[in-house]
Amino acid sequence: MRKTTALFVLALTLSAVAQSSKTLYVQTAKWTIGGEGGWDYLTLSPNGNQLFVAHSSKIEVIDTTNGKVVGEIPAEGAHGIALVPDKRLGFSTNGRSGTVTVFDLATLKPQATIQAGENPDAIIYDPHSKYVIVMNGRSKELMAIDPSLLKVVATIPLGGKLEFAAADPGHVYVNVEDMGEIAEVDTKTWKAERRWKLEGCNEPSGLALDTKLGYLFSVCGNQRMVVVDTRTGKLVATLPTGGGTDAAAFDPGMKLAFASNGEGTLTVVREAAAGKYEVAGNVETARGARTMALDPKSHKIYLATAELGPPAAGQRWPSVKPGTFTILVYTPTQFATSN
Repeated sequence: MRKTTALFVLALTLSAVAQSSKTLYVQTAKWTIGGEGGWDYLTLSPNGNQLFVAHSSKIEVIDTTNGKVVGEIPAEGAHGIALVPDKRLGFSTNGRSGTVTVFDLATLKPQATIQAGENPDAIIYDPHSKYVIVMNGRSKELMAIDPSLLKVVATIPLGGKLEFAAADPGHVYVNVEDMGEIAEVDTKTWKAERRWKLEGCNEPSGLALDTKLGYLFSVCGNQRMVVVDTRTGKLVATLPTGGGTDAAAFDPGMKLAFASNGEGTLTVVREAAAGKYEVAGNVETARGARTMALDPKSHKIYLATAELGPPAAGQRWPSVKPGTFTILVYTPTQFATSN
């Protein structure tokens, strides 16, 4: 994922958003985690009880029942986390060392290190192919890991800087940030298939999928979300988001798609009619809250942020105030109870 502190520069200029809504989702918790440095992806355990957060030089594991840190996994430039519950294993990408750490989900102890490409960034578990998928950002390739063998079984060059991915039976779809495209990989042959240009979408990053309808939701650096039909590659809709958009999510139970925006909003998108989408509203969050995880069972949304200050001497990007790293929890209004 694009560096959180770097792209926060975009959030310094707030954009006009389509709507503002405090009624769709409400903040139901705020957990101050502390520590230093930037952060990246958030991944929720299948049962929703633990939140794994890539935070600087470690993966922090947070108990979602009380917001307490219950463990951590060391990382050399933490980026993303994928969980394979059937194997009781987790996998995390280390951008600086170009490796993937394999850890035990029960003990959180590292079990193995797998060599990846240059700057491994996003990572997902594809439950259909039963492989862990790694996006190597700088070496521009997608990599498939067999979690049974703990080895790389396929490497597919895609010719661009890769961001987040989503999977359905037979395919992995990945945003190619610097080319403004989505690339499709066949998970039976592990070969690159179609590529779709995302017209009107600059620097696509977050990606989510409605597997039932076959629609992808890709969020763009120019304050857009585009909806793409996986059967044809055609754009179904283009919608405005807030400034500094980075992550995307889809809640199949609520039938809502989301874009988390570093300016301090969460854009909520709904299907207005068959194949027609609209912005339901923009929930106020906090500046810098641009990475998220969604719990499809409780419908809660977890966002990460911190207090950001001016760049340190000799640095280009805003600094993170030590001790202020925080997780915010948002719940649909109809399910929310007072704190």
